[in-house]
Amino acid sequence: MKHLILVSFLLTTSLLLPSDAASNAAVFDVDGHEVRPGVEYYILPVVRGRGGGLTLGSHSNTTTCPLYVGQESSEVNRGFRVTFTPVDPNGRIVQLSTDLNVRFSAATICVQSTVWRLGDVEGVSGRRYVTAGGVEGNPGVGTVSDWFKIERFRGFKDYKLVFCPSVCEFCKVVCGDIGVFVDGGKRWLGLGGMPLPVIFKRK
Repeated sequence: MKHLILVSFLLTTSLLLPSDAASNAAVFDVDGHEVRPGVEYYILPVVRGRGGGLTLGSHSNTTTCPLYVGQESSEVNRGFRVTFTPVDPNGRIVQLSTDLNVRFSAATICVQSTVWRLGDVEGVSGRRYVTAGGVEGNPGVGTVSDWFKIERFRGFKDYKLVFCPSVCEFCKVVCGDIGVFVDGGKRWLGLGGMPLPVIFKRK
C-alpha cells in the first residue's frame, strides 16, 4: 500500500512539473537566443502583410500628446526597438508569464516616459489602448497598469502580449490579450480582440 501511494505521488508530481517549468520558461528571439532584460529588440508581427513593427503616435487629430502604442502600416517598417524590465530586477532572462515593463528606445516631444501602460476606458470606443507614460519598476498598486506579460502563441518562437498583472494581490484587473484595433486609418494596440502574434528580433 505504501508503495502504491509513493508511485501515485511521483506520477502526480511528474505531471505537474512540465506545467510549472513552462510558466518559467525563457522567451526566445527569432535567432534562438534567450531574450534578455535591457537589450533592445524589435517586436514584429508573425503574419506577413498585416502591418509592421511597433511605434508611437498621436491617436487624436487635435492633439499630439499623449502618445499611443501603434503598429506601422507597412511590414517593411520595423518601428522602434523596445527593452524589457522584469519585475525581478535580478532576473537575467525574460520569462514567460512574468510581469515586465516594456519601454521604447526612442525620444519623443511629449513630456512623458516611453514605458508602456494600459490606459483607462475611452468614452467613445469603450476600449483601453496601450499608451506611453508608464513607470518602470516600483511594482504595486500605483503601477498596476504598467505591467505586461509574454505568453506563447503557437510555435516555439511565436508569442503574444498579455495584460494580466500580478504585482498587486488585492487589485482587481481585467485580463486579456493585446490586440490591434484600426481607428482613424491607423493601427493601435489595445486590450481585447484577436491577439497580435509577434516575434522578437534583436537586429
